[in-house]
Amino acid sequence: MAERKVMVGQRVRRLRRERGLTQAQMAERLGVSTSYLNLIERNQRPVTVQFLLKLGQVFDIDLQRFAADDEARVFALLSEVFSDPLYARHEIGTQDIRDMAASSPGLGEAVFVLYRAYRELLANNMGAAEGLSNRRPDAGTAFAPFPGEEAQDTFQSSDNYFGTLEAAAERLWAEAKLDKDALEDSLRHHLERNLAIKVKVLPHDVMDDTVRRFDRHGRRILLSEVLTPAERTFQLAYQVGLLSLTEAIDSIAEEATPPTPEARRILRIGLANYLAGAIVMPYDRMLEAARTLRYDIDRLTQRFQASVEQVAYRLTTLQRPGAKGIPLFFVRIDCAGNVSRRYSAAGFHFARFGGLCPRWGIHRAFRTPGETRAEVVQMPDGATYFTVARLVERPGAGHAMPSQQFVVALGCDIAQAGQMIYADRVALGSAMPTTPIGVNCRLCDRLDCNRRAFPPLNRRLVIDENHLGFAPYFFT
Repeated sequence: MAERKVMVGQRVRRLRRERGLTQAQMAERLGVSTSYLNLIERNQRPVTVQFLLKLGQVFDIDLQRFAADDEARVFALLSEVFSDPLYARHEIGTQDIRDMAASSPGLGEAVFVLYRAYRELLANNMGAAEGLSNRRPDAGTAFAPFPGEEAQDTFQSSDNYFGTLEAAAERLWAEAKLDKDALEDSLRHHLERNLAIKVKVLPHDVMDDTVRRFDRHGRRILLSEVLTPAERTFQLAYQVGLLSLTEAIDSIAEEATPPTPEARRILRIGLANYLAGAIVMPYDRMLEAARTLRYDIDRLTQRFQASVEQVAYRLTTLQRPGAKGIPLFFVRIDCAGNVSRRYSAAGFHFARFGGLCPRWGIHRAFRTPGETRAEVVQMPDGATYFTVARLVERPGAGHAMPSQQFVVALGCDIAQAGQMIYADRVALGSAMPTTPIGVNCRLCDRLDCNRRAFPPLNRRLVIDENHLGFAPYFFT
């Protein structure tokens, strides 16, 4: 059997840029020619085992994850694309998709970008048609892309780790002499002493529907009284990052080059939130605490005076080369099942369109406030993951504006589960109870599912008025 060619050009290029190296500098450290490295980065030359071993030795990276991540991610994206009935007549099989993901991940991503544009255009057309059919034409209807998705791609392509922002947060701690035992007070002191900005907490009836606002002319940061102490600290860290560390944020945003002004602004907000997390939970201390406490979210919230969601998301960013935590994926849903935040890692795939699998116990966390629910789930391809889910609540403002409830979930490959304290409740091994799930109903081929909300995209329905089963649909 011929040896499979390994194409990892995109990841090599990303690694080089993360380390701030030119092609010539990286080639010199690896002992290869610049032209050879250039061919590898453009996927015009497969990498050899010797090259990968040298890459792992020089840059201290996990080679198995390095070589597999792009292929698994692009395969998941293309699986979603080619499940669309649009391609039903083309007989594109799983092996065809795997071959494309393995040989040309860049081309696969380009195909997905085109498909996403098609879906957005289709959705906007349907919205415009609905408005016209209801005799409410909207003159401002436009085929706008989803800027949040465009910004999120930057986080996904960077493995949710930004060394520039981590370094900026560490410099701030040293320069501002922040105090871990009184972080909110020391952030206030830094704002007043070094930036001439005062912080004021105001009643909700004054702030109305705003929880934080920076008043440039008055040189004030206004915070709503509805924020918890942990949220106040995080919002101050966010504003400090925007004001003091703008260059670090802008350097990443400019290199990412989001295609629209809206996407650029959303990306900057996302980077500022990342930076706030790095300030509140400094990398080295957070990684050490996560390992010592075995990713116990409650104890980490106590140690860093942060919220459950802040801690959960920060755990996904612990991917510094040479000092990595568990590769974790993250998702946040509301009570209607809408996904409002996500990050995919360890090969786990979230659909860009539609919700989550109804079999996944993440939904049941709404019924168990205060409890962290542990579960082992398995995808149709056999990939198995350990997940934990927790209900979180954002404070409201009295009877007129009730609190918001979300469920946040973290997960990792089952091989990493033993590092998390929640796995102690689960019998890991061949006899462990496993929940079979899919990406979502439209992309799942599990034909025996009685919780299915929609038929799969790539199956034709069988309608039989004399046949009723536990599952709501029958397919060819």
